[in-house]
Order: sequence, then C-alpha cells, then structure tokens
Amino acid sequence: MYIMRCVFWSTSLGVILRAEAGTCMVGFLEQRWADFAIWVAVFGVAAPVLVYVLKKIRTEPAQQEPTASQLMSKFRDLHSKGHLSDAEFRTIKTQLAARIIEELKDNGETG
Repeated sequence: MYIMRCVFWSTSLGVILRAEAGTCMVGFLEQRWADFAIWVAVFGVAAPVLVYVLKKIRTEPAQQEPTASQLMSKFRDLHSKGHLSDAEFRTIKTQLAARIIEELKDNGETG
C-alpha cells in the first residue's frame, strides 16, 4: 500500500508537489526490507561480474609456452653456436620428437 501511494504521488502529483514525492522516496528507503532489497540487487549484479572477471583471469595463461618446433629451433641455434654438445643436442632432439609429431598431427600436417 505504501509503495502504491508513493508511485501515485511521484507519477501524477510529483510535478506539482515535488516535496511530497521526495518524502515518499525517503520513506521508502528508510524501511528495512527496502535496504535488504537494494543490497540483494547490488550483490546480484556484483557477484556475476566478479565471477566473470575471476574466470577471465584464471583461464588466460600468464605466459605462452613455446611450441616444440620453436624449442627445437632455439636448441639447433645453440648447437650451431657451440653451446650444446652433439650428445646433448641428440638427447634434446629425441625428447622433443614426440611433441613435434603431436603438433604436426594437431595442425593436420605430416612429417
């Protein structure tokens, strides 16, 4: 009933009696359930926004891991400059071979 009276005053007579329309709004906000409704609305909007932001932050990796072919290229450069021995390079090449094959399968290429 109180809300209906406030709506009536604010819509029909609010232009003429601005003071009365303003007191209706103040009276509405002084009620306990009105405070509760406002806080529920605030949390109802804030919670999904917070969940979205947290999901966005957690799903994006901080740093992109290099592909096996990129790693192989870097190790090949190190080997050619003399920073890796032949045995070390063969060991790295053997370990990266399976990953390179998987990358090629994912891209639909053969090698």
